Formats: sequence, structure tokens, C-alpha cells
Amino acid sequence: MRKTHSPEQIIDILRNVERSTNQGKTAAEACRTLGISEWSFYRWRKKYGGMEKSDAKQLKELEKENARLKKLLAEKELDNDILKEALKTKF
Repeated sequence: MRKTHSPEQIIDILRNVERSTNQGKTAAEACRTLGISEWSFYRWRKKYGGMEKSDAKQLKELEKENARLKKLLAEKELDNDILKEALKTKF
């Protein structure tokens, strides 16, 4: 079963792994203790490393806005293509 974590939860997990590694555990041991894969840890660290929770929330909002704008752009391009085809057949 796949579990999804919010960006805020991910940042907490990253901090916990960092705390554990500072206490002498390996990243693999810390990940196992927290119930995440080491692969997820490194992927999350690459994306969220050094962020605060507020930064992660803002990133999530920006990604959502970006997706919305891409959808709007695709719809407008489709409208333009339809209008161009209509003009071609009219003349």
C-alpha cells in the first residue's frame, strides 16, 4: 500500500533522519525506523532539503497554480487551432 505524505510531513521526516544521523545512525537505519524507504528519503531530500514548512506549502501552491495555467494555455492553443482551421475552410 502506498502512503502519501504532505510536504510538511516530509520536512519533519527529513529533520528526524538528520537528527538520527547526527546521533550516529546511518541514513538507512533512520529510514527503517521511520518506516520510509531510503530511496524516498534521498528523493525527498533532493526536492525539499533545506526548506521550512512554509516554503513547502508555498511550493505546493505554486505547483498547483502552474498546472492550472498550463491547462488554460493548452485550452487556448486548442481554440486557436480550431479558429485557424475554420478560417482556412472559409476562404
